Amino acid sequence: MSARMYAVGALLALLVPALAGAWPVDLSVPLEPGKEHFHKLATVDWVEVEDASVATAEVLPGSNELLLTGHSTGRTLLLLYAEGRFAVWRLTVGTPPPEDVASRLAAARKACPDLKTTEGEERGLSATVKDAACRTALMELLRTDAYVARELDLTFDLPVLQEQLASVVAGLQPLGLEARYSGAGIVLSGTATPEVHHRALWELFRRSVGRVPLSDEVEVKAPEAPAAAPDAGPAVKAEPPIQVEVLPPPKKRKARP
Repeated sequence: MSARMYAVGALLALLVPALAGAWPVDLSVPLEPGKEHFHKLATVDWVEVEDASVATAEVLPGSNELLLTGHSTGRTLLLLYAEGRFAVWRLTVGTPPPEDVASRLAAARKACPDLKTTEGEERGLSATVKDAACRTALMELLRTDAYVARELDLTFDLPVLQEQLASVVAGLQPLGLEARYSGAGIVLSGTATPEVHHRALWELFRRSVGRVPLSDEVEVKAPEAPAAAPDAGPAVKAEPPIQVEVLPPPKKRKARP
């Protein structure tokens, strides 16, 4: 691996899960409380919403159409998975309190001296991530609605990538899974239940900055059902034992003369 790694924003269409998830989100979707919103996806295996009290998501049977429903004012995240790739969307329901983007952008400019932003049709953010301070400041900024993944152009110094990988590994260890770099991407491996696999993808997203190609080699197995007790057949009511009364032998009588 070279001294620096170049990571670009998602190049695939927004409705197709991207190469891998990391801050910022791939798409920001506004919703209204109590109303439904439909998205047609190219392909999708499953979806999971972080906070179902804010919004829910359902893949309609027999199609790749996604039904989003807003429930209460707020923000939540939606994880989408298809064919070994995943993406994360932000679902914003109603008008939640505004985020403090200005102060976070100022902190990121201070920590990343060459950070540049553009507006208009070429809207985006570029920076060289040289140290942990820059990475941390960018993560705080990119957790907001300020940018989506395709608007990023980041260059990482190798020590920062190693630090980011260490964070990912720490998040995966309690789940029994492993992560390593292969070229410019991260390889996830191990065996997991669907629930643990989902948690691993959330960990990768939350601990990473910028787009990182993913090779998902996790073997997903359904949890084993508990062994059923052997069928003992219908219960039979035990009858009480028969009580037999033993009578004493009859007394001998003398014959009369």
